[in-house]
Amino acid sequence: MLQHSAILGGGMGGMLAAFALAPHAEAVTVVEQDAFAGEPVPRRGAPQARHTHALVSGGARAMEALVPGVLAELAAAGAQHINLPGRYLGLASRGWFPRYAGRQFILGCSRELLESTLRGRLRELPNVTVLGRTEVVGLQGSPAGITGVRTGSAPLTAELVVDATGRRSRAPRWLTELGFPPVRESIVDPGIFYATRVFRAPVDAGPEFPAVTLQSSPRREPGVRRNGTLLPIEDGLWMITLSGGPGSRPGTDAEGFRAFAALLPHPVLAELIEAATPVGTPFGFRADANRRRHFERLRPCPNGFVALGDAYATFNPVYGHGMSAAALSALALRTEFERRRKPGTLRLQRAVAGAAANAWDMATGQDARYPGTAGPGPGRFDGIIDRLGDWISASSGRSRLVTDIRADIFALTAPPSRMRSPRVLWQAVRGGDNGPALPDPPFTAAERRVLGVRPR
Repeated sequence: MLQHSAILGGGMGGMLAAFALAPHAEAVTVVEQDAFAGEPVPRRGAPQARHTHALVSGGARAMEALVPGVLAELAAAGAQHINLPGRYLGLASRGWFPRYAGRQFILGCSRELLESTLRGRLRELPNVTVLGRTEVVGLQGSPAGITGVRTGSAPLTAELVVDATGRRSRAPRWLTELGFPPVRESIVDPGIFYATRVFRAPVDAGPEFPAVTLQSSPRREPGVRRNGTLLPIEDGLWMITLSGGPGSRPGTDAEGFRAFAALLPHPVLAELIEAATPVGTPFGFRADANRRRHFERLRPCPNGFVALGDAYATFNPVYGHGMSAAALSALALRTEFERRRKPGTLRLQRAVAGAAANAWDMATGQDARYPGTAGPGPGRFDGIIDRLGDWISASSGRSRLVTDIRADIFALTAPPSRMRSPRVLWQAVRGGDNGPALPDPPFTAAERRVLGVRPR
């Protein structure tokens, strides 16, 4: 058992790391630069928190394993259980996905609700201390190992330091200051800008109104990237996020927001915006690149130091995988401690890398298909793989098997390579088993009537 672990950052990644390590350490200290408030309020260190945050079922189940009962607590506070694809309307390359009760889901709620719920549960752990309004200014140690952290007030000794400070992590610089070589990075930047606005759902929409997502296709619309997502959250609210690539940015005023929605591959999201009541103004954010800091490759290994969450890898927020990857990474840490009393640092960092791999492969594989994405160019066989993926995707709306596997990949319970398995290829050859693809979003009659969405 560890004597003391210091976790840098009190956001999602940091709190989940604390839950993972608390059973395996005599004391855990979480160091957070912002106030560690109990009520749902945005944190200064997480400006992206105002945008749509989906916790997919792979991440939600990991969070439940770390914090038993948290999903029921969130549901009682209004978080929405959105079945995939039963309560999720998605547009594939040749039509809409069918609706039926699937095995995966999305948890729809604001990030503020999610974080405040976890903060409340974290305070119940007797061996966890939170230092709010405390800034970390460096690491203690040498190439022989990390022995703690330096804060603005006093040093903090720890056997294990976990960096969960997010996308702005200064750990690579701190490590080089101690004599380590630079941390190698992989970067794929799609140049995404996104804007979010909260709406109050129409009174008659009902508590089970579905999520809706629209994504442009690089094959169907070359050179254009526009996406839109409607996610039902707590308190009868909808969170609608629009995003675009270089040269096609959503507006951050009311008119620009509506105008961009009208340019999406289908008018349904623009119609839903008109049917709802806005709450506040749109909020814009330039998304960071997909960035992976390969701490697991650093030699010598910084013994006593592990990075997870956005400090290890950030993803295009269009896919909504950041929080889920952090939950899976924290669970991977706990699993290593359950297997070994004191697992080595390299083993821990490799476990984090493995937990983030599916989200990384999905985000970078998709983003690399769009013109204007900065990063490594396509490989020798990437064009063939892309065409194969398009061919398989065309059968998604016609095959329940392919739809289920796409949901598994999206939910981070299967690798993207599963879409090229023999079973999927056979379904694509057969043409599916659900009949022709759906040309219109499969709303129920009540949903269509309430929102004024009519078949085309």
